[in-house]
Amino acid sequence: MKKQVKFGIGIGVIVVSMGFLAWLGYGESKTYYHTIAELQTLQGRALKQRMRAGGTVAPNSIRRYSGRVDFVLEGEGKSIPVTYIGSDPLPDTFVDKAQALVEGSLSTDGRFVAEHVQAKCASKYEAAPGGTGAAAAGEIKRSGT
Repeated sequence: MKKQVKFGIGIGVIVVSMGFLAWLGYGESKTYYHTIAELQTLQGRALKQRMRAGGTVAPNSIRRYSGRVDFVLEGEGKSIPVTYIGSDPLPDTFVDKAQALVEGSLSTDGRFVAEHVQAKCASKYEAAPGGTGAAAAGEIKRSGT
């Protein structure tokens, strides 16, 4: 009987430990999305959370240094300075006026410290001047039949 009790207690400790580690991992992996305007109003515990923000890279704001890239992200009439310190190279589409999504946290001085940056160049995906979405869809349909 003593072996069964010890075995049961051992299994219980393992299950509780695994559950606790899973709960910790889940809490650390959560990422909240905020607009640039919201970032400037965050207070208290919210400042320490991992978060994402999206906006447009301000023209002539990209500065490349050894080990980091600084730029300004704009959106909703607000802007926030961003420092990218990640190890991955920035995407080729990361240029002035590109749409960017940054992931990281806010520093105490109000700067967003990004560990990941995703970017797309909006001008590549816009309709040609004078063209409409419906006309383009018609061309695709006609050429496919």
